Amino acid sequence: MSDSDDMVFIDDERQPVEEPDEARPWLVLVADDDDGVHEVTRFALGTMSILGRPLALLHARSGAEALVVLRQQPDIAVILLDVVMESDDAGLQLVDAIRSDQSLANTRIILRTGQPGHAPETETISRYDINDYKTKAELSESRLFASLTMAIRSYDQLQRLDAHRRGLEMIVTASNQLNAKPGVRAFAEGLITQIAALVGVSADGLVCACAEKPGQTTDGCEYQVIAAAGQFAPLIHHRLSEIDDKRIAFALREALTSRASHVDRLSATLFFAKADDEGFAAYIASAQPIPPIDQKLLEVFCSNIALCAKNVDLVAELRRDAFVDRQLGMPNRNALIVELNRRAQVAPYGDGVLAIVDVDQFATINDILGQHYGDLVLKATAARLRERFVHPALVARLAGDAFAIVGQRAELNPESIGNCFAGPFALMGIQQPLSVSAGVVYLNGGFRPGAEYLADAYLALKRAKASGLAQIVTYTADLASEVRSRARLLDDLRRAFEGERLFLVYQPQIDLGSNRVVGVEALLRWRLADGTMIPPATFIPIAEQSGLIIDLGRWLLREAMQALHRLRAAAAPELRMAVNVSAMELRRPDFADGVLRTLSEAGIPANALEIEITESLAVGTGETSIQSLATLRAGGTTVAIDDFGTGYSSLAYLERLPADRLKIDRSLVDALQHGDRAARIPRTIIALGRELGLRVVAEGVEHQSVATAASLLGCHEAQGYHFARPMPEAELVAWLATRQPVAG
Repeated sequence: MSDSDDMVFIDDERQPVEEPDEARPWLVLVADDDDGVHEVTRFALGTMSILGRPLALLHARSGAEALVVLRQQPDIAVILLDVVMESDDAGLQLVDAIRSDQSLANTRIILRTGQPGHAPETETISRYDINDYKTKAELSESRLFASLTMAIRSYDQLQRLDAHRRGLEMIVTASNQLNAKPGVRAFAEGLITQIAALVGVSADGLVCACAEKPGQTTDGCEYQVIAAAGQFAPLIHHRLSEIDDKRIAFALREALTSRASHVDRLSATLFFAKADDEGFAAYIASAQPIPPIDQKLLEVFCSNIALCAKNVDLVAELRRDAFVDRQLGMPNRNALIVELNRRAQVAPYGDGVLAIVDVDQFATINDILGQHYGDLVLKATAARLRERFVHPALVARLAGDAFAIVGQRAELNPESIGNCFAGPFALMGIQQPLSVSAGVVYLNGGFRPGAEYLADAYLALKRAKASGLAQIVTYTADLASEVRSRARLLDDLRRAFEGERLFLVYQPQIDLGSNRVVGVEALLRWRLADGTMIPPATFIPIAEQSGLIIDLGRWLLREAMQALHRLRAAAAPELRMAVNVSAMELRRPDFADGVLRTLSEAGIPANALEIEITESLAVGTGETSIQSLATLRAGGTTVAIDDFGTGYSSLAYLERLPADRLKIDRSLVDALQHGDRAARIPRTIIALGRELGLRVVAEGVEHQSVATAASLLGCHEAQGYHFARPMPEAELVAWLATRQPVAG
């Protein structure tokens, strides 16, 4: 059946709709202070019928009395109104009250006067929407009938338009409300209420039914009542075959099987298509025949609401998606927060626990063994958690490989979490050991929103993952204080950057063979307003974690290159500038272009810049970063690996990385003064660097003995307090003036 066939109204020929025996009369108010006029009007109109309905006369002898009648009978069709009654303009005052105060816009007004001199002006007739104006002498019986007929016809049309408008407004309202109903039964219950309001009948006489199993045909299919009200309420959940009133059962079955609506004398059965093989039927019982105008509104209602019915399953599905993780078929983050809020209300200071567990090295497993295997790991993890932590505990998936558990301390604790993953998982014939890191928070903080507890658990998880594998950290006030302190520090750092309170210092680098200055390293410093210095080891990690390091890095490079331009012009034309670069900067695809642009703007040749990256960054450098370094190196920029020897070096990466210098960490350089045994590691690194064709730089040299030992072992360059401390640009210029010329 096509969409156009969904809403078919069929007039049942066996029981045609009949008009009532006595048509409701038109109400006509005669407002005149002349009793004779009332008698004549009653005599002239007593037996008249207009548009198939008789007339009923109401009488008032003054404007005030007419207002009382209008308040009691607001559905008066026509007023035969005398202009002059208790005052010369009493009639016009009444007209103003009718249109303004009483808001009776549809009631028609025929002005009558026995004094032609009191005729209203044309503007007044138009402004007050006066239907007609006659002198009493003009109103013969035939003319009165003609005027009344025109007025009543106009009133009837206005009333019908109003009824249509109100009905359409109700249909729009019903559509908006029913669209949001969660599920079939709620939709059907709402449908009953809306139909009752639309037709103006009691909801007691409504029943809604559909097939027991959606998608079944009528062959062998039974229909069930899914919503009912009033006298029919006991029918809910019963089959149509169990309804004693066979007339109702037959009407509902007829509408459901024919997929069409049927209108009888004192009832209507409406069909609402939900899909090609599904739908609802609603039975309406009415004490009075349903007027044609309401039948038309029902037709529009059915067509409109059918679209809502088709959305029922979609709304239910969206609600499921809001609280269920589709991939694993378990509660999601929203469901978790709802549960946390519930527990906070029930037991705000109880012994509840929230734990977030994160599978260790899941990304590596996914990369090496494939996404399908990673999905199996997630499913197995979810299954084991749900097997171990059963109801009333709740296990939810938050995102990726992160899961949450809500339970009681006796069952949910670090030991039970660890034991849950003590044994390996059998996946695709592989015994896969898994460990998790976890953050735990106790739900005893009072009436706190669930999202706040979740944020606390995430803080604890972050600390656990930073501590290594299989670590479980419990949230504490100290941890929160530390996080708040870091947040304040980040805010202060942003303000310092925007307020230009950050500055650069420069530490010279010395050629050990000639003792000449070959370059300087630009170092970032932060001084508070009170003169306190914040160590780079404190604020640089925060800048990296927040992403502020990107803007800081651009600023630092620009400042360093401008300073280098001045230094080369003033005292050291061959000076080289070393600038540290973070992993986040290096991974940006536009990194190399940005560096080259900055060099060009500062008028600095590429070979005057050295990019420094840490050993850990060098080992984890991806192809994009390697390509950026290669591009810069091809243009003349040199690359140094900083802090070498403190991380987990990969010789394969070291060999393929486009590097020129290897900077040995100060902790290893200091060992050179403690004998041969202590010097074995730095000696090996120096030999390795020379073997790879790299110039080797000793960092943190504080004594001449260390400088001498480093030179004897083959180090090419050095920097440290023994030669010079980091200094501002002006001091560096003065210091360079005391040195021999810079080595080229």
